[in-house]
Amino acid sequence: MNARERWNRVMRFQPVDYVPDEEFGYWTDTLTAWHAQGLPAWVDDNAKADRFFGFSRRDHAPVGIGLMPGFVQRVLEETDRHRIIVDGSGVKCIVNKNGSSSIPKYLEFPIRDRATWEAFRGRLDPETPGRHLAPERWEALKAAWRQRDYPLGISVGSLFGWIRNWMGFEGVTVMLYDDPGLVEEIVEHIATFVLRTVEQAVREVDFDFGSMWEDMCFNHGPIISPAMFERYLVPRYRRITDFLRQHGAEVVYVDCDGNINELVPLWLKGGVNTMFPIEVGGGSDPRTIRERYGDRARLMGGVDKHALIAGKKAILAELRRVEPLAQMGGYIPHVDHRVPPDVTYENYLYYLDAKRDLFGIPKPPPYEARVEEERGQRVRQEEILNVRT
Repeated sequence: MNARERWNRVMRFQPVDYVPDEEFGYWTDTLTAWHAQGLPAWVDDNAKADRFFGFSRRDHAPVGIGLMPGFVQRVLEETDRHRIIVDGSGVKCIVNKNGSSSIPKYLEFPIRDRATWEAFRGRLDPETPGRHLAPERWEALKAAWRQRDYPLGISVGSLFGWIRNWMGFEGVTVMLYDDPGLVEEIVEHIATFVLRTVEQAVREVDFDFGSMWEDMCFNHGPIISPAMFERYLVPRYRRITDFLRQHGAEVVYVDCDGNINELVPLWLKGGVNTMFPIEVGGGSDPRTIRERYGDRARLMGGVDKHALIAGKKAILAELRRVEPLAQMGGYIPHVDHRVPPDVTYENYLYYLDAKRDLFGIPKPPPYEARVEEERGQRVRQEEILNVRT
């Protein structure tokens, strides 16, 4: 059973040899701290860490659904402690210069009213050059993907999280009171933009999943009411998820931190059937979601990061807590957000070993051995190509 077959069978509640070996990632501060604890210094971002730790491969197609053009990032003011900048989303904010990955202090947002939205919306044009690869590159990728042994998906954006980023939390909540029609217009524009941008790719590639990002919940629930969510978002989710499923992508997951409990039934109503990363400390729990919604809800994540801070006994107890979910299917266990620097490298290695042992996941060979194997595969492929030419 290869990684693609395994991932799809898990998400369809079918028997597998073992659950996929996936993790969410790490804060930059975490990898920096681990360098002093034994992690090789070259492992300094999430992509390198995934490869170093030997996780299962899962990719996204390179279709551009971001702002085009993005805003030119520029420094407006600088002291020895911070910079005031305009970032690539047009947000004016204060960022610290001490190297820590703290959240900036936001000062001004690019969308403040209808006039600023009209100036902004041109950056969400599906026809903007650069959103898609050159035809020859796209055809080469399609040919390679037909032979793939790993799951492949496509990002279908964000219906509310983006707006919160562009307006700010206070701005979007006030706008829902002052001019709800504008908010609905923006959501509709985003849904249409996303569908038109991904349409060719979805029609031409057999994707295994679609992915969305929202981050619209605090630890006591969503930042807008479920009634507003149902009115503005659910119909647009349904347009996107119906299109994906018409072309074979059964799984659509949403990345939302915090307490998602009130939104789960509404995401399900909108066709988003997989919850990620299920932040336990934020008020969510994969066991509760499964109890309430059964096999309607797929799950990814849900291993409380705080257990990794507490130590080995807590790690093992937390893994055993979610073990029954893995036996049911429709669940990929991993840490419920990026691993924080409070987790020691020793504890994290113990966590990986314990997870792999408990769920029957084969431990990958040492990184150096995997590199040699990959190098040998590339040489063999080149030899075959040379013979054919």
